[in-house]
Amino acid sequence: MTSSSRPLLNRRLAEFGTTIFAEMSALALKTGSINLGQGFPDTDGPEEIREAAVRALRDGRGNQYPPGPGVPELRTAIAAHQERRYGLSYDPDAEVLVTAGATEAIAAALLALVEPGDEVVALEPYYDSYAACIAMAGGTRVPVTLRPHDGSFRLDLDELRAAVTDRTRLLLINTPHNPTGTVLTREELAAVAELAVERDLLVITDEVYEHLVFDAAEHIPLVSFPGMRERTVSIGSAGKTFSFTGWKVGWVTAAAPLVTAVRSAKQFLTYVASGPFQYAVAEALALPDSYFDAFRADMLAKRDVLAAGLTEAGFEVFRPAGTYFITTDIRPLGPDLSQNGDGFAFCRALPELAGVVAIPNAVFYDHRDEGAPFVRFAFCKRVGVLEEAVGRLKKLAG
Repeated sequence: MTSSSRPLLNRRLAEFGTTIFAEMSALALKTGSINLGQGFPDTDGPEEIREAAVRALRDGRGNQYPPGPGVPELRTAIAAHQERRYGLSYDPDAEVLVTAGATEAIAAALLALVEPGDEVVALEPYYDSYAACIAMAGGTRVPVTLRPHDGSFRLDLDELRAAVTDRTRLLLINTPHNPTGTVLTREELAAVAELAVERDLLVITDEVYEHLVFDAAEHIPLVSFPGMRERTVSIGSAGKTFSFTGWKVGWVTAAAPLVTAVRSAKQFLTYVASGPFQYAVAEALALPDSYFDAFRADMLAKRDVLAAGLTEAGFEVFRPAGTYFITTDIRPLGPDLSQNGDGFAFCRALPELAGVVAIPNAVFYDHRDEGAPFVRFAFCKRVGVLEEAVGRLKKLAG
C-alpha cells in the first residue's frame, strides 16, 4: 500500500482502464463464444513469408539489436512499396522509420509532435490508442464525428473546419477507417489537405488497412495531395496486410525532418523490435500484385458472408468499404434484445444470447451517446467460423 493519498495513475491516463478488447476476449473464453470482437485473423499469412522469418532466425539476422531506424532491407522495401503502389518517392535512409507496429508509430508521432495544450483533431469514433496517446503527449483531443448517411458513416467537412482553432496543431486521420469501414473519397481528402495547408497543420494519417478496400472504393494516400508532402506522417503496418499481427512491424514514411522528430521519441519507447520479422516483412512487401488482389478478394467474400448473416439476424448493417470490420445498429432488434440500444449491455449479454462476442462502438467515442447503439464485428476469420457465428446470431431473429 502507498502511504500517500495521491492516486497511483497520473491524471492524464486516469480515464483509461482495461481495454474493452481484453474484457470481451476474456468473456469469449469464459463462455466458449466465437470471438468476432478483437481484430486478429484466425489463420496465419503466407507460408513463404513465415519461412522467411524462420530463415532469418536461423541465419542470425535480427537476433540481436537491429538498427534503430529499422533494417535497411525493410526500409528499402517500404520505399519501393510506396513508389510501386502510389508513385510516392521516399529516401529509405532518411524518410522511413520502422516501428513496433502501427500503435508505436502513432504514439511516437504524437509524443514527438504535440506540445502540452495543443489540440489534436481526430475522426470519431477512433481506435482507442489515439485518445490515450494524445493524453500521454499532453494534448487535447477534439473529436469530429462520422455519422450514418445513406448506409455508411460520412465526414462532415464543415464540422471538420469548425473544429480547427488557433490551438490546433495536428489532424489525426484514419482511412480506411476503423471501426466504421469508411474510406474517405478523393474529394474529402482534397478538402482535408486544403484545410491542413490553409491552417498550417501537421497531419498523421493511419493507413494500416490500405490494402483492404472493396467495391468502388479506392485508397488514396493523403500525402499525395498538393502541399502535404512536408506536413504528413503516414503510418503503415504489416500485421493487417499479411495476417501476422503478433509480429508487430509497422512503419512511418514522411519528410526527413518529421521522421527525425518521430525517431527522437521512438528511440525511448522500444528503441528497436521484431528483428527477424523485419527481414520477412521486407520479402512480403515485394510479393506480386496477385497476392494483394487475392487477399482483398478473400476478405470481400468474408465481409459478404457476415453482412448477409447480420442483416438476416435483424441488425442494421453498414456495409464497409474498407477494413475487416462491420459496424451495425442494434436498435432494429427491438428494445429487449438490444438492451434499449445500449451497446455495452448488448455486447455483455450477447455471449449468453447467441454465443458470439462483439465490441461496443461507444468505447471509440468521446461522445458515448453518439456511439451507444452501434456494435462492431470482425470478419477476418475462417469462412466456417463466420458461418457458425451467423447461424448463432440468427437465433436473435427467431
